[in-house]
Amino acid sequence: MSASHTLVLQAPRLDVTRVTELAILAGAANVPAIQHGVARVTGCNPARREVVLERAEALGVDANFVAGERRFADFGLLVSDMDSTLITIECIDEIADMQGLKPQVAAITERSMRGELDFSQSLRERVALLAGLPETALAQVYEQRLQLMPGAQTLLTACREHGVKFMLVSGGFTYFTERLKTELGLDYTYANQLEIVDGKLTGRVLGDIVDGEAKRRLLIAKREELGLRPEQVIAVGDGANDLAMLAEAGVGVAAHAKPVVRAQAAYRINVSGLDAIRNLFL
Repeated sequence: MSASHTLVLQAPRLDVTRVTELAILAGAANVPAIQHGVARVTGCNPARREVVLERAEALGVDANFVAGERRFADFGLLVSDMDSTLITIECIDEIADMQGLKPQVAAITERSMRGELDFSQSLRERVALLAGLPETALAQVYEQRLQLMPGAQTLLTACREHGVKFMLVSGGFTYFTERLKTELGLDYTYANQLEIVDGKLTGRVLGDIVDGEAKRRLLIAKREELGLRPEQVIAVGDGANDLAMLAEAGVGVAAHAKPVVRAQAAYRINVSGLDAIRNLFL
């Protein structure tokens, strides 16, 4: 890491005490001002990176080292996971709640997101438990339980303002991604399709599963279609099935993510909203 890296500090209530401690720990000569919950520390010692990140996490501060003077407008594509990333819930867990099966399904979801279970197999097992549920249950989840992650609207607005295409790629379901596409004006969406016959879920998924490898392939295909370089792509996710696409992007962000994802991602957002991704870049 070169000396041209800037340490970007963010937190909902960032204060000068924590900024000062982290700036000193990073070997910076000056303590920057805090503007809108963001502090940019220049002149850091790159050898201090890991100790700074560890201390920042203990202090409840999102700390990320960003190379050079990159601008958000330099990017052309942002690829995001849906469940527990763009939105606050895991849709399949909430659907299962309509069957009285949320604890069982949520346990499988959690293990899958931690990387302990094969995603495709675990998804088929969870969907099978939903057999017989009326399609109206999906509408209930969308209308009554689905909420955007804090900062999501601000991030989407920034994408539109700076010409950054937004692609939602989900191991969840098209029922939700297509409605979000319409409601939020998303550019592209990809997800799994639940089979519905006579107004009821059959417990099966149609076609190939959108798993971690599929997410990576979709990112590459869209990047090439748009004529972008890898460094012009941001990817954000929270689960083990997002790791491949995070690694493929120039900027891979673990957002409120499982430990296995935080450990491997170059950028981490733990306490801030999704607008923190925009704030990483001038």
